Amino acid sequence: MADNVTSLFRSTTAHSPSMAALTRESDGAGPVDFCIPCNPYFPTPAMFEDMAGRLRDIITYYPSSADTITAELCGLLRLPPQCVAMGNGSTELITWIDHLLVRESLAVPVPTFGRWTDQPMETGKRVDMFPLQEAGGFALDLAQYAEFIRARGTRVAVICNPNNPDGGFLHKHAIVQFMDAMADLDLVVIDESFLEFADAENEPSVVQEAMLRPNVIVLRSLGKNFGLHGIRFGYLVANPALAGRVRSMLPKWNLNSFAEHVVFMLKEHGAEYAQSLHQVRRDRMDMSGQLSSLPGLTVYPSQGNFLFVRLPVGAEGTVVRDRMLTEHRILVRECGNKIGSSSRFLRLVVRPQVDVRRLVSGLEQVLYGTSRRGGAAPEQATGTGYSSGTAAVDRLVSRTNGAGVRGLAAQTAGAGVPGFAAAPSAGTGMPLPAAASAPAVGAGGGMPVPAAASVVTGAPGTPQPVAQPVPQQVPAPVPQPVPQQVPASVPQPVPVPAPVQPLAPVAQAPMPAAAFPAPAPTAAQVPPQMPPPAGPTPPGVPARGGLTAAQVRGTDGLSMAPATGWQGPRSWPNPAGMDQVG
Repeated sequence: MADNVTSLFRSTTAHSPSMAALTRESDGAGPVDFCIPCNPYFPTPAMFEDMAGRLRDIITYYPSSADTITAELCGLLRLPPQCVAMGNGSTELITWIDHLLVRESLAVPVPTFGRWTDQPMETGKRVDMFPLQEAGGFALDLAQYAEFIRARGTRVAVICNPNNPDGGFLHKHAIVQFMDAMADLDLVVIDESFLEFADAENEPSVVQEAMLRPNVIVLRSLGKNFGLHGIRFGYLVANPALAGRVRSMLPKWNLNSFAEHVVFMLKEHGAEYAQSLHQVRRDRMDMSGQLSSLPGLTVYPSQGNFLFVRLPVGAEGTVVRDRMLTEHRILVRECGNKIGSSSRFLRLVVRPQVDVRRLVSGLEQVLYGTSRRGGAAPEQATGTGYSSGTAAVDRLVSRTNGAGVRGLAAQTAGAGVPGFAAAPSAGTGMPLPAAASAPAVGAGGGMPVPAAASVVTGAPGTPQPVAQPVPQQVPAPVPQPVPQQVPASVPQPVPVPAPVQPLAPVAQAPMPAAAFPAPAPTAAQVPPQMPPPAGPTPPGVPARGGLTAAQVRGTDGLSMAPATGWQGPRSWPNPAGMDQVG
């Protein structure tokens, strides 16, 4: 298996190899899984026995129609069926959202779930990627994100809450304010695929608010929550017009018989499901504490069923990943192929304590030796690994209709979009967003905030200053410098002063309306010095302004409220965050 492990990961682009593929390569014995974000406590053994006993009938006959299965789920969640569309996994729903509702451009913070960047690019949309800053613990500042959207004229906005891979969480009132501020967009998508594992707020979902708004969709997962990724089922909630539009495009039997069987048995197992979520939250706190004890390992606050960690200085993620798998039979998620991240980061799924002890022991041996002393797993200086530094950015930029970076430069050069740097020539990487001014560069500074429309000044036709590509250098962490090696061909952005603080996650007054930029003016209202963005971006071209993968260390200090669970022995914990069903 050691000879094939790198090729397995190389062939999966922005994701990890399937457990089936790994099992085939290891003669039928799969690894301990810290990669796939799944609930390890649900279904219960009794539920699996029930499914096994009915396996013949389940796989022999057609399922009921999607309408029948959706109606049963809606009865459980107390949602109106006309506001719900069930899909064969949330990825199917993302695909239809892109095809039906995303016209020209989509904005999404990065790093995040890869389908939110890759899917619209595959259909020729412009993807405007808002880089989350490590200096702020990868927290999403909604005011800055709104400014970013206005500056680029983006028509669709996506928020993942909690975000994957870092587990960052936004409180309900902040998201509702953002939705209202973006009421003029074509669409706002709130992806709540991991929200069931959060305990920072009692009722964090915005599904009820989405049903009342004409341009909001909430996406939710069932496979992740129920520990059944292989069944492939999820759902979206929106107003009847939006939900009906997606539902009308889905095949009559897009849900399989296993999905139907699970949905119809859930009403008898609400208490067990609630207990499973409570246990995952407890395990998350315990696992975070154990990982934080490892020298040099940074663990970021998370409200998902996973933890985002930065490896110690000198460690390279692909080396750690491969050694953990081949030497310790443990599968971890190295995040170098996630846009906005690098191979210095791992995403580790929350698992029971017995598995966590095995994980910590393996990391001790790979990173330090058994005594926690000695050098960490060395970085790959030759650049032969699947990902290092900005490899994910290089993968994205190469998708320009076969023209490479030169084609990207030719397509965007002279586009006349103020406030954005032109694409570079081949081999120089993507430029940083143009800033309002040129502040002095200080050691240990954070990454720049995206350019806003207000930075554009001067008479029409006057060339605007743009950020120039510069050799890449990883910003110094706080308080210790963190050098990072990258392949010689990958350029490096210069560090600049730290970004503004993100919104406080708890106990804050409602944001004033002025916190968000006003809706973008129409073409008739735009003054000569700020022309509207050019027409649709050529297919496959990434967002103007470029991407960043090297960021500086920090944390947002998010504190988690104690898990309260759901009351009653037969009560069902409603994923929609509404009154539970007795």
